[in-house]
Amino acid sequence: MARYTGPKTKIARKFGEAIYGPDKVLERRNFPPGQHGQNRRRKTSEYGTQLREKQKAKYTYGVLERQFRNLFEKAERTKGITGEVLLQLLESRLDNVVYRLGIAPTRAAARQLVLHRHIVVNGQVVNIPSYHVVPGTVVGVREKSKSLEVIADNLAGFNHAKYPWIEWDEASKSGKYLHTPDRADIPENIKEQLIVELYSK
Repeated sequence: MARYTGPKTKIARKFGEAIYGPDKVLERRNFPPGQHGQNRRRKTSEYGTQLREKQKAKYTYGVLERQFRNLFEKAERTKGITGEVLLQLLESRLDNVVYRLGIAPTRAAARQLVLHRHIVVNGQVVNIPSYHVVPGTVVGVREKSKSLEVIADNLAGFNHAKYPWIEWDEASKSGKYLHTPDRADIPENIKEQLIVELYSK
């Protein structure tokens, strides 16, 4: 179960965006890390720009290179615009759906909840973060996990209406994945076409 475990603020500063959520350090030091972070003004090549966008997508969704490449190849085989399909596949990962439902504050926390068997899919415990959620699937909190403070705190006041492809049921602490999100509804600041161009070289 490999994943990135390094310093997250350093990655966020590299991209100049809070890709892991609110970051107080990034607010104070919004420039690249390193001794010369504030003085770097080198022009980035086309390849560098494309690579940067791919890395940003990987870090945002918490996947490593092999997983990301496999998802891209699946997107290529799927009908539709490859870049959009890629983001839709990333959005349909179980850990991401748990995060979008507000059950966890970050994707990393959502991944941990899934691995620790706190999440059920259609009533059955699933502990695979990369599990592909399809339209009509109900994702919720396991009955004996509903009293967990971390889950209750995060759900308190969470605005479930901001993601139109998910329907939340407060009584059962579960959400239904209604349909695959449109690109316009996915809030991540990722230029997916650059990723397509990079893999097409």
